[in-house]
Amino acid sequence: MAETTKMTEAEALVTRFQFERLLNQDQAGRRIVLKGSIDGQPAILLAERAAFQSESSYLHTLPTSLAHIRNLGDNDVYRWYLACTKSSSSSSAASADNSSNDEGNDASSSGPPPPADLKINLIYPCTDKHIKKYTAQAVRLVTETASIYASYVRPYMQSQRDEGRLNWVYNIIEGRTEQEDVLFRSPAESTPADERFLLLPDLNWDRETLGALHLLALVERRDIWSARDLRKAHVPWLRHMMAGLADQVVRLYDGKIERDMLKFYVHYQPTYYHFHIHIVHVGLEAGATQAVGKALSLDNIISQLATMKGADDNDQSVGLDAVDLTYAVSEGSDLWTEIFLPLKEGRTPTVGGSN
Repeated sequence: MAETTKMTEAEALVTRFQFERLLNQDQAGRRIVLKGSIDGQPAILLAERAAFQSESSYLHTLPTSLAHIRNLGDNDVYRWYLACTKSSSSSSAASADNSSNDEGNDASSSGPPPPADLKINLIYPCTDKHIKKYTAQAVRLVTETASIYASYVRPYMQSQRDEGRLNWVYNIIEGRTEQEDVLFRSPAESTPADERFLLLPDLNWDRETLGALHLLALVERRDIWSARDLRKAHVPWLRHMMAGLADQVVRLYDGKIERDMLKFYVHYQPTYYHFHIHIVHVGLEAGATQAVGKALSLDNIISQLATMKGADDNDQSVGLDAVDLTYAVSEGSDLWTEIFLPLKEGRTPTVGGSN
């Protein structure tokens, strides 16, 4: 009985918390730190969204438990939304009803929707490759030498492009889809063709939390597939690109973000083989997308290219295709099953010109 009373008192402390100000919001907006007081004494409250349940009964009902679903965009088989759980929606409605009743007004459910508490991505119809990509898998660290890249990985990239994997990217670049999501497009009449780019919100960003800002820059040129295609000759272009992107982001968010609050990086291996740059708020906590073994700082890439030595001082052709790159791959990925696992086992990979 005493233990129960102690727990009840401890739980009651939370409900007596009086909010004063927001101290911090991190983990892409999923955790907040509040300053306030309880019974006149200073207090700090940290709130973080709980993990999803994994019981089958809960997962079966999850899609139907969503309310106020708002589509943020779609392209090809990819769609993304904001939504709130019905329990959250009901709580907000009940709070609004109580407020209306307290003020002597009729309760109404026609008020503004409650804030979204879920960011949802939908892939429909999905393929076996999608299922493999999103299934929990063990991860391996591999080193891709210049020779492995030239003999096996480059041909693999070519095969992926030949299968039409970039159609959704070209749809955006050519103005057929997602144009309402394009934040900036280089004006064709005043920008050389090889310097044009588009700026869009990354599908993993909620488009509201600036501390979790995540944008994507798609270059319009199609000759650069990945970081491996970058040469010393591209250094001026990359510097110009970074400066232009930074200027546009600062302009778009009206001084709320400054140049030294932005981080630029590229992925290797990238999800798709058309050169693109990730731009995130420097305060965004580094998850898998920024992890070692995945993200390459664009500043560091430019510095490395600028200092690379070719056959002579005027050789601008030297590039990242000549270096070793170490990165993580999942055991279910084609890169592992078709290239790096066979190499580890002393077998010849089935990709590339050495079949």
